[in-house]
Amino acid sequence: MIKFKWEGKTRSGDVKKGVIEAESDQAAISQLRAQQILPTRVKAEAQGFQIKLPGSGKVQDKDLSIFTRQLATMLDAGLPLVQCLDILANQQPKEGFKEVIFDIKGHIEKGSTFAESLQKHPKVFDDLYTNLVMAGEMGGILDVILNRLSAYIEKAEQLKKRVKGAMVYPISILGVSVLVVVVLLVFVIPVFQKMFADFGAALPAPTQIVVTMSTVLRKYILFMIAGAAVGVFFFKKFRDTEKGRILVDRALLKAPVFGELLKKIAVSRFTRTLGTLVSSGVPILDGLMITAKSAGNKIIEQAILETRLSISEGKTIAAPLEECDVFPPMVTQMISVGESTGSLDAMLSKIADFYDDEVDNTVGNLTALMEPMMMVFLGVVIGGLMMAMYLPIFKMASVVG
Repeated sequence: MIKFKWEGKTRSGDVKKGVIEAESDQAAISQLRAQQILPTRVKAEAQGFQIKLPGSGKVQDKDLSIFTRQLATMLDAGLPLVQCLDILANQQPKEGFKEVIFDIKGHIEKGSTFAESLQKHPKVFDDLYTNLVMAGEMGGILDVILNRLSAYIEKAEQLKKRVKGAMVYPISILGVSVLVVVVLLVFVIPVFQKMFADFGAALPAPTQIVVTMSTVLRKYILFMIAGAAVGVFFFKKFRDTEKGRILVDRALLKAPVFGELLKKIAVSRFTRTLGTLVSSGVPILDGLMITAKSAGNKIIEQAILETRLSISEGKTIAAPLEECDVFPPMVTQMISVGESTGSLDAMLSKIADFYDDEVDNTVGNLTALMEPMMMVFLGVVIGGLMMAMYLPIFKMASVVG
């Protein structure tokens, strides 16, 4: 893609200028005309050396939430949709997202609906987003739906941040401890090993084990790294298969401590997504299909699809969910009550709020539990290595004494 500086006139005769990215000058002119701008000058910018950070152009959940909230506010104020998109595109700092918004605006001007225009960019706007917008357009409540969407994206992002934040500490400590152990075994232990060899005496068993570990690591470290890389590659390939995904996801849900956390996150995501869809007027069968696609776990996805099949046969939502060991009895009973009273969307929202708090508590307890465990792990591993290396020195000092 090449950047072009342009100047042009709008339908009202106003002169505008800016920068646009396109594959050629003709493509840039076509984009400008699609925005109802008559270009008077289009010139390619000089292409200098640029460093693009990974993910710098990717549309993140935060960008999508801000865009959705601002669009809802402007629509609620009575501005036309095309004008809203034009304003949001011009103030969008990410060039990739800016082009997407301009493209959506161009399709709407050609007669497409907002939802149809969004579906042309599935990497930015998923099925949940486009289906909710479609329901909002059909019901004439697009601003209300966009506000719900924005709130949903914000809560989902907050949940993701809390879980990631809880994982940062243990992963960092584990990474540092592994690095320290490798440095000790590769660079420090050989110094002691040479000194012990000069003594000529037999080494204590712990010291001999550490020396052997150091020798093996220094000799085969490249093979170990290559083996780990190959193992990760084949694990990913296996997980990409249907059978592998099911086995891995089932194992994750049954994992001690973390499995319980994953179940609570899954329940929160399921109820929040389905509740948002149902309250926005999306048919329950379509809502379950969208929810299954965004479940993030094959076992939960299968349970939701079985629920959808059950409903299509005239049964309830709660019955098939009870058969899956992911959803606790309280959740299925509350869903059953919501079905019988006709307030399923409100009940799902309450469950989602409750499990958001549960995830917070679990993450907090997990962090508090892992801190002392990681400190003990560090003390035992690194302290054990150093003690093993100093044992011969202590033994020699006692003999000399």
